[in-house]
Amino acid sequence: MDALLKKILEAPGVSGYEGQIAKIMHDELKKSCAEVAIDNFGNVIAKKGKGKVKIMLAAHMDEIGLIVKHISKEGYLYFIKVGGIDDRILPAQRVIIKAKKGDLLGIIGAKPPHLQKEEDKKKPIKYEDMFIDIGCKSKEEAEKKIEIGDVAIFEPNSGVLNGNLYYGKAIDNRIGCYALVKIMERLKANAEVYAVATTQEEVGLKGARTSAFKVNPDYAFAIDTNVAGDTPQITERESALKLGGGVSISIIEASGRGLIVSEKIKNLLIDTAKKNKIKYQVDVIEGGMTDGAIIYMNREGVPTGVLAIPSRYIHSPSGVFNIEDVEATVELTVKAVEALAK
Repeated sequence: MDALLKKILEAPGVSGYEGQIAKIMHDELKKSCAEVAIDNFGNVIAKKGKGKVKIMLAAHMDEIGLIVKHISKEGYLYFIKVGGIDDRILPAQRVIIKAKKGDLLGIIGAKPPHLQKEEDKKKPIKYEDMFIDIGCKSKEEAEKKIEIGDVAIFEPNSGVLNGNLYYGKAIDNRIGCYALVKIMERLKANAEVYAVATTQEEVGLKGARTSAFKVNPDYAFAIDTNVAGDTPQITERESALKLGGGVSISIIEASGRGLIVSEKIKNLLIDTAKKNKIKYQVDVIEGGMTDGAIIYMNREGVPTGVLAIPSRYIHSPSGVFNIEDVEATVELTVKAVEALAK
């Protein structure tokens, strides 16, 4: 696995607390871009090139996570979720609490099945009934290590699952961030291109709203992940996307509540992929949306497309993706930007 990809995947950056991943993105984009800055909202905005057309490329850098809400008298931590997390994946997961006094390992606990009543066993455990065990015996001991409001991430992990299949924490959307860095390294278009690593996408597409207003682009592309359908219990009708099938070109998000891609942008992306023999898939999304949903409503409106990397197990401690799909995303974005610049 590429060292930079590993670094980006494992960096902490819960929504609203993206400082460490923002620094990585700032430093990496600075290597290929003429101007790089972090704005008031925490977005990293990099600029490269000159031309009559202004194009914005956005990849959100925040990840889902937890935040400490209460410390019990026994020293256990109760929490709320930041972003969309399925309660079923939480029990027994290891987390890292990003405390001011240093990182702290914790394990998410819940009432064991041996002590549950029969009716309780039939119901999924709610996160409100879980806690984080940091090995402390009292509230006083815990308070010496952490504070209310400290955030927690899933324990960092990344690596090669098999061949071109990679895994890692926060692949949504750190693989998009990695792609953004690689795109800007290769890009040589006669256009004013802005690479934006956005904040707080998982909690309302917030960084995209403020950064799009600042950049005010003529065109935009959101680079993100979407749900692959090549696992058991998912029908092709629900998702026909496959790992290794190439970059996903989204047509519509959240049944129209999100981005509806214009005919011009849709045709541009598909024609560019065909012309350059880039593997691609087309996706119609019934639920979920990306930064593109906010960017395309900026000011008087911005023609916007979404280039997504099919992924398994997003919003979990470890997601899986195909590195060749990341490469296809990079290649199609570069070619599409060059086409718009002409």
